[in-house]
Amino acid sequence: MSDVLARLRALQQGDLPTHGGSTLAYVYDSGLAEADEIGRQALALYGATNGLDPTVFPSLRTLENDLVGWAARLLQGPDAVGTVTSGGTESILLAVQTARDASPGVTSPSMVLPSTAHAAFHKAAHYFGVRAVVVDVDPDTYWADGEAMAAACDDTTVLVVASAPSYAHGVVDPVREIAEAAEARGIRCHVDACIGGWVLPYLRADGVKVPEFDFAVPGVTSISVDLHKYAYTPKGASILLHRSADLRRAQFFAHADWPGYTMLNSTTQSTKSGAPLAAAWAVVQHIGDDGYRRLARTSYDATVRLAEVAASIDGLMVLGAPATTLVALRSDERADVFTIADEMAALGWFVQPQLSFRDQPASLHLTVSAATAARLDELTSALTTAVTAAQAAGPVEVAPELAAAAGALDPATLDDPAFDGLLSIAGLGTGEALPERMAPVNALLDVAPPRLREALLIAFLDRLMRPA
Repeated sequence: MSDVLARLRALQQGDLPTHGGSTLAYVYDSGLAEADEIGRQALALYGATNGLDPTVFPSLRTLENDLVGWAARLLQGPDAVGTVTSGGTESILLAVQTARDASPGVTSPSMVLPSTAHAAFHKAAHYFGVRAVVVDVDPDTYWADGEAMAAACDDTTVLVVASAPSYAHGVVDPVREIAEAAEARGIRCHVDACIGGWVLPYLRADGVKVPEFDFAVPGVTSISVDLHKYAYTPKGASILLHRSADLRRAQFFAHADWPGYTMLNSTTQSTKSGAPLAAAWAVVQHIGDDGYRRLARTSYDATVRLAEVAASIDGLMVLGAPATTLVALRSDERADVFTIADEMAALGWFVQPQLSFRDQPASLHLTVSAATAARLDELTSALTTAVTAAQAAGPVEVAPELAAAAGALDPATLDDPAFDGLLSIAGLGTGEALPERMAPVNALLDVAPPRLREALLIAFLDRLMRPA
C-alpha cells in the first residue's frame, strides 16, 4: 500500500499546487488547514455511498437538503428548492434542460445569452438542441445589454441568462433589467452565480454594496452556485436552485418502461458518489456564516487591492471593475499576455491566459482566494517583474503567412495527418508533453478562428488522453 501511495505522491509533483494561493485559476484555497482536513475525512467516510437512490442512503438526503436550504437562505429564496450537482457545468446544463422540457410546445427552443456567458451554456446548446442567441455586451463595462437581450427574445425563447459575475471579466450583469424583461414575456431567467453566489451574500452581510442578482429580484427563476469554489469545499459540489418546486419539476428524469428498476434521477448522473456531498456539508458546517463572511471580505479586499496595483503597473490595464474576486488584465503593445503568463509561471504563479474574442483583446484571468490574500505583496511584485520581462522580450510574432493560412483553413476538411502537422507547427507536438513556454502556442491559437482553435485543441486532447 505504501508503494502505491508513494507513486501517487510522486506523480503529484508535476501538478500545480492546490494550496498556498499561487494557483490563480481552477482551485480555491481558504487557507484553513482544519477545514481541509475535515473535508478529506468526510470524503473518505462517504466514499462508498451512492446518491442514486435517496431512500437507500437517507443521510445523503439530509446532507443535500441542509446544503440547499443554506444556499436558499443566502440567495433570498424562502421557497426555493434545489439539487446538489457535480459542478457548475452540470448545474448550467440542468438549468437549460429544465427550461427546454418545461416548454414542450416550443418546437425549436432558443436561449438568449450575453457574449460573456460561460461556455457551459454553449455545451448545453450542443447537448440539448437549444439554440444559443448571443448578444454583445457593453465594450467598456463588459456588462450584458439588457435592452438588446430583451429585443433578442422571441416566441422560441425558453431561457435568458445573466452572470454574477462573468468568468472572463469578473463583472455582474444588470440582473434586474434582464430578469424583469424575461418575466414580462413569461420566460425563465437563470443567473450563473457559480463564482459569486457564495461571495456576494456574505459581502452584503458585511456591509459591502453588491449588485442585485438573486431571488430578491423579480423574474429570477434559477441560480447556480458552486460549493467547490468560494465555499472552499473539495471538488465535485455545486447547487442548482429553482425559485419554486413547480419550476424544478421538469429537471427530474424517470423511466419505468424497461425490465429493471425504475430509473429516477435529479441530475445528469445516475450513480454518483456521496463523498463530495458529505465533504461539502462538513466544510460548510465547520466554517459557518461568520467564517464565510471573513473569507469573502478577505478575498474581496485583496481583489480590489490587486486591481489597484495592477492598474498602476506601466503597460497593464484592468478590464472591467471587479465585483467579487476575479481580475482581468490586458497588456499594451509592448508585451503580450501570453509571455506575461509564462514569466509568472517561472516565478511560481499560475495565471490563466484568455484568447482574444471578437473585438476584445487577449487577457489574463486571476482568481483570488483567501489564501492568496496573505501573499498579495509577493503576487504584485511578481506581476511587476513579469511585465517588465515580457516587455523586454517583446510580443510573440506569428508569421503573417501562417496567420493567413490559419484563417483560411476549414477544420471540417482536415484529417488526422493534417492535424498532426498543425499540432507540430503550433508547438503541441504529439501531445505527450507540453512545451515549457506556452506563449508561442497561445499566440498562434490567438490568430486562429474559434472553430480552428476548438478543432486543434480537441485533436491535442485526443492525443494527450491515450494509454501509453
